[in-house]
Amino acid sequence: MQDPTTQFEIADPPSDGISSVTFNPSDSRFLLATSWDTTVRLYDVELNEKRAQFDNKGAVLDACFAGIDVAYSGGLDRQIKMLNLENKTEQVIGSHDEAVRCLCWSSETNSVYSGSWDKTLRVWDSRSSEAQQLKHQLPEKVFSMDLNNNRLVVAMANREIHVYDIRNMNEPEQQRMSSLRYMLKCVRCMPDGQGYACSSIEGRVALEYFDAEAQSKKYAFKSHRQVINDTEVVYPVNALAFHPIYGTFASGGSDCVVSIWDGVNRKRIKQFQRYPDEISSLSFSPDGKMLAVASSYTFDEGERDHSPDAIFIKHIGENECKPRHLSNGGNS
Repeated sequence: MQDPTTQFEIADPPSDGISSVTFNPSDSRFLLATSWDTTVRLYDVELNEKRAQFDNKGAVLDACFAGIDVAYSGGLDRQIKMLNLENKTEQVIGSHDEAVRCLCWSSETNSVYSGSWDKTLRVWDSRSSEAQQLKHQLPEKVFSMDLNNNRLVVAMANREIHVYDIRNMNEPEQQRMSSLRYMLKCVRCMPDGQGYACSSIEGRVALEYFDAEAQSKKYAFKSHRQVINDTEVVYPVNALAFHPIYGTFASGGSDCVVSIWDGVNRKRIKQFQRYPDEISSLSFSPDGKMLAVASSYTFDEGERDHSPDAIFIKHIGENECKPRHLSNGGNS
């Protein structure tokens, strides 16, 4: 039986594949979850109850908070919706030509950034009668995006990565090929703004840097692998999340495992017990004291029997995400 002081399961989880879990960046109490069951759900983690649910015409692939009471969602129905979490009302602010894969919000610009399988990146301002501000044609479909401070990182098919400065969106600040050799699954920005981590289907994670000189520190490492009958089995790394205080990060794979890494010292700090199914998404609370873990089959092996979709809230212990030099009382 689970010890509720270290981890508990969210009540009333989605009934199909969980595409994303996202803590509110300014309030650890609230968590958004999107799913292939066509819902966006808002949970009160403190009370372990569902506060709101929004139903859609197709699978929802991502959602992001925009303050406490507002969120945006998008998915296979191609629409971008603004959700009023308090009044439980919604408004369509625009649409893409194909599925909306990723959404990011900036409080600096009061804009939402959407990446799509239609090979475009679009910028929206819900306060304007003409919500769409910008549209960028991209070389490939968008697979993952993240925004930190003024930098927006867009990971695409064919290992393409574009980096934008959201204060000047006329063109990408940088255009790169990922150092990983296989299809990208997730990209997340470092909290200190120096770079990002990205992961691939081939059990690898890379850390890369925005500054050309710092980029000499970039490296990639193997993860989420198991030896079964003398054969190494390699699993996709579906999810990444940086700890907001320590800058260490979590990775989640199709091996049903979550690991915590110290990227600076290139060491694994912790590996948690196996979850019931593949890890599809991860999110740290803004105070760094909780990690939301979506245990949900991602269908990378096609149809098969799988465990029920579930969201776990893992309480993070004192030293579980701390870099070793801090845990041991050394100088940073």
